[in-house]
Amino acid sequence: MKAIFDHVSRSCSREVTNSYSTSFSFATKMLAPSIRQDIYNIYGFVRFADEIVDTFHDYNKEELFNNFEKDLHKAIEDRISLNPILNSFQETVLKYGIEKELYCAFMDSMRLDLHKSEYLSMDEYRQYIYGSADVVGLMCLRVFVKGDKKRYEKLKSSAMSLGSAFQKVNFLRDLKADYEDLSRSYFPHVDISQLNEMNKEQIIKEIEEDFRKGLKGIVQLPVEAKFGVYTAYIYYKKLLQKLKKVPSLEIRKRRIRVPNYEKAGLLAKSYISYRLNLI
Repeated sequence: MKAIFDHVSRSCSREVTNSYSTSFSFATKMLAPSIRQDIYNIYGFVRFADEIVDTFHDYNKEELFNNFEKDLHKAIEDRISLNPILNSFQETVLKYGIEKELYCAFMDSMRLDLHKSEYLSMDEYRQYIYGSADVVGLMCLRVFVKGDKKRYEKLKSSAMSLGSAFQKVNFLRDLKADYEDLSRSYFPHVDISQLNEMNKEQIIKEIEEDFRKGLKGIVQLPVEAKFGVYTAYIYYKKLLQKLKKVPSLEIRKRRIRVPNYEKAGLLAKSYISYRLNLI
């Protein structure tokens, strides 16, 4: 029965989320059960595409990526895929009417990571972030508002800002690995090997503005999504605070983390704010 296969596919997406990202998995568990699985389905898709370009160095990454992209479009066209991650993703795409432009923009940005190592202009930088992060926020928003087009348009800008903030925090946190292991530099007009306090402060100010815009949308989310998204927001804000306190030289040398015990404290803080209607 196909129902069994669909169940297995959804389980695979959930397992990918739990295995690859403790923080995202943590926040997703705070979403209402009615929408939680669809966010797992979206994460599984974006995680697999990202893994191809970031980690499969002993294989023909371009060929793998091309095949994955071909299978993506076929999965959505056929409403089924023997790739369980794509099978669960197509289910969510069709259920909520997620636009082709969104997942295609994501794939375009991921494809850039195969060959592009620097973003020299703000236009290139913004376009990459739109495809790698903003559209992921928009795909999730489609789920959060359950296809309500009016509500989606109202919250669209905030969702993009929040996606941008999360991605830029990741860039700053992973600066050492991106630069040394993957030879990538995302921030334009910044020499990563010479990152200084002035550069870091400019980047952090940009991220803080994205967070400010993103929070405006979080408070307007449906109840099923608000607590989960706010939990992710609190986690990334905490990570940014840590990055802000660490000297730029240290950021170039090591990956800054939020320990699990602090994540538990952040969850409690998020829950209290949520229950007291402080968000």
